[in-house]
Amino acid sequence: MSTTTVDTPGAVAGQDSVPAQPRTARSRGETGRATRLASHGILVVASLIALFPVAWLVFLSLGPDKDDYLHPGRIWGKMTLDNYTFVLEHTKFFDWLLTTMIVTLGTTAIGVIISATTGYAVSRMRFPGYKKFMWVLLITQMFPVAVLMVPMYQILSDLQLIDTYPGLVLVYCSTVVPYCAWLMKGYFDTIPFEIDEAGRVDGLTPFGTFARLILPLAKPGLAVAAFYSFLTAFGEVAFASTFMLSDTKYTFAVGLQTFVSEHDAQRNLMAATAVLIAIPVSAFFYFVQKNLVTGLTAGGTKG
Repeated sequence: MSTTTVDTPGAVAGQDSVPAQPRTARSRGETGRATRLASHGILVVASLIALFPVAWLVFLSLGPDKDDYLHPGRIWGKMTLDNYTFVLEHTKFFDWLLTTMIVTLGTTAIGVIISATTGYAVSRMRFPGYKKFMWVLLITQMFPVAVLMVPMYQILSDLQLIDTYPGLVLVYCSTVVPYCAWLMKGYFDTIPFEIDEAGRVDGLTPFGTFARLILPLAKPGLAVAAFYSFLTAFGEVAFASTFMLSDTKYTFAVGLQTFVSEHDAQRNLMAATAVLIAIPVSAFFYFVQKNLVTGLTAGGTKG
C-alpha cells in the first residue's frame, strides 16, 4: 500500500522553517503628510515672492527723501507718513481719483452690458455671418495702440469728446468689449439651452429669458469680464495721456507720471501714491473674487 507525502507551506523536508520578515512599507498617512508639507512649503515660498514687491513698495513709501530707494537700509531709522500727507494735501490726488472712478466704473458697466448681450446673441442665435462677426471682434485686438491713436483722436475731435469722460469711456469700451464678448460667449455656451426653452414655455421674451434666467447663472463670467474691464481702464496710460488734456482730469496712471520729470524724480511720493492707488483695486478684487476663479475656468469647456 503506497503512501503519499504532502509538503506543507510551513515546512520543507531537510530544511528548517524561517519566519517571514516583516515588509517595511511607508504608510499612506506618512506619504500624505510629506506631500502636504512639501505643497505648503512651495505655496509659502510662492506667496512670499508675490508679496515681496508690494511690501517693498510700502517700505519705500515710508522714506522721506526722494533718493532713499538708493539706500533702503537708511529708511528704518526715519520712517514717516509725510509722503502720504503731501500726496493727499498738495497734489491733485482727489481729482485723479474722481476721474479714475468715473472712467473706470463707466467702462466696466457699459463694457459688461455690451459684451454680455453680444456674447449671448452669438451663443444662442444663428444669424448670417455670426461666426465672421466674432472673428472681426478678435481682429480688432491685433492693431497696436500707436496705429489706433490718430484715427481715434480724429473721431473724438469731430465729436467734441476730447478731454471729456464719455470720450475716454468710449475709447476704453472699444478695447475691452471684443475680448469680453469672446469670454461671455464661451461662458454662455456652458449654460444648457434647455433653460432658454423653459423660459419661452413660461411666456418670457428672449430678453426676459436673458435677464431673468441666464444672467443669474452667468455671474462668474460677468465677474471676470467686469474685473478685466476695470483693470484695463484703471491702468491704461497711452489713451488717457493723449485724450485727457487737463491736469485735473488725469487718471491715476497718468497722474503718477507727474512725479517724474526730465531732471527730477520724486520716487518717494510716487511710491506713496502707488500704495494709495492700490486700495480701490484691492476693494474691487475683494468684491468679485468669489466668482472670479469659477468664471476664469468655466468659459473654456466649450468652443
